Amino acid sequence: MISKYRSTIAAVASVLCLTTMATAEARPPNVLIIAIDDLNDWVGGLVGHPQAVTPNIDRLAARGVRFDNAHCQAPVCNPSRASMGISLYPSSTGIYFLNPDILESEPAKTIPTYPHHFQNQGYAVSGAGKLFHGESNKDHLPNWAGNFGGIGPLPPKKLTNFPGHPLWDWGAYPEKDEQMPDYQIATWGIDALKNTDPSKPFLLVTGFFRPHVPQYAPQHWLDKFPLESIKLPEVIKGDLDDISPYAIDITRLKHVAPTHEWVVEHGEWKNLVRTYLACVAFVDHQVGRVLDALDASGKADNTIVILFSDHGFHLGEKERWAKRSLWEDSTRVPLIIAGPGIAKGVDCGKAVGLIDVYPTLLDLTGQPSPGKLEGISLKPLLKNPQSDWSHMARTEFGPGNYTLRSERYRYIHYVDGSEEFYDHDSDPNEWHNLIEKSDLKEIIDDHRSQKPASHHRVLGKGSTGHDSFEASEYRLSLPSAK
Repeated sequence: MISKYRSTIAAVASVLCLTTMATAEARPPNVLIIAIDDLNDWVGGLVGHPQAVTPNIDRLAARGVRFDNAHCQAPVCNPSRASMGISLYPSSTGIYFLNPDILESEPAKTIPTYPHHFQNQGYAVSGAGKLFHGESNKDHLPNWAGNFGGIGPLPPKKLTNFPGHPLWDWGAYPEKDEQMPDYQIATWGIDALKNTDPSKPFLLVTGFFRPHVPQYAPQHWLDKFPLESIKLPEVIKGDLDDISPYAIDITRLKHVAPTHEWVVEHGEWKNLVRTYLACVAFVDHQVGRVLDALDASGKADNTIVILFSDHGFHLGEKERWAKRSLWEDSTRVPLIIAGPGIAKGVDCGKAVGLIDVYPTLLDLTGQPSPGKLEGISLKPLLKNPQSDWSHMARTEFGPGNYTLRSERYRYIHYVDGSEEFYDHDSDPNEWHNLIEKSDLKEIIDDHRSQKPASHHRVLGKGSTGHDSFEASEYRLSLPSAK
């Protein structure tokens, strides 16, 4: 009799175990989003700078696919994050610059942001820090926990003598990691991973602010990069001689970053590179803390992890600083996707965009599309990074100003009709404009054919991007420019 009961109990236990396993296998994967502000290709695996120290971002890459040719759709925070969040181009929404919000664009508000869409599909969605721009996180990221101080804390007065915008400052501040908002955001993420609702799949966001200006980090992070050892980005004399006056204006007029001339004259180039590297190392450590927590949670095997930055950042390349250009240094971003069913430890050189993340998430999790998205699912490349891929990545900075990046080339078109064309096989720094090369005409025309079909008018007003675009347009209208 006892053996009979034991057999029955064993059979029931076996059924329960199989049912639990089947439920776990049928459950949609979780999603962990790690967003990093203003991080260019100064990441170990992308070799944007030989002194970049990013062991945690690199170990995530070892778990999945690193897209080495990924690009933003706008080289500034708000439009890049809006485009990624709804998978529509700026030329479709009119959101080109630091304002307006998604809800102020009629085309944009027809698509729910992917966090809202996943919540509508039954996911437990929450986040902290920066996924969208500024306070709009509370509207577009459900259960947003706040920014924990954002780009702060700030010292009583600037650490440098740069007289411009108050956020353009750099140096050792504050004393401890724990005082940094990114440390607190990572801590929030660690706690959130420990306390996820076991009855639902989750979409969790940790949005870090560094290395966005001000380039502050505690002293021990700067100590990892002795000033005398700092290597500067490569530049050449006359780099801008083969591009149009408009191309120079749109990347300089009314911008708030220091000019390259100021940086060189005041001997601050090494200091700026050093503090940027320190901020990158600091934020990489916070990424590591979150990844450690994911591993400790027991949920890693069923979690898709996506790490990205919203745009690149010049540190002297092309004789300029910050973002807001259509060159490689401003458009190229780190993008890593890891998780169940995704190839591990491989690089993909196909041209892709942040706009592709939303449809990719839908494809990987089996969720329906909420409308007509303009991005393309990267799932084929996540299975086989060498799959056929004819798509180009498009970035826009105001109507009529756009760039198309293929696997080998970059084509740029400006509203004045001027163009640039670069071959990355022979010229990765984009020093030599090949637009007049007759033997490249067919290839150039292929890139031209991918231009936007139409351009939505510019929405919003008053931001740095608006001011630069308007100033460049005005300069173009002057008789001397004709």
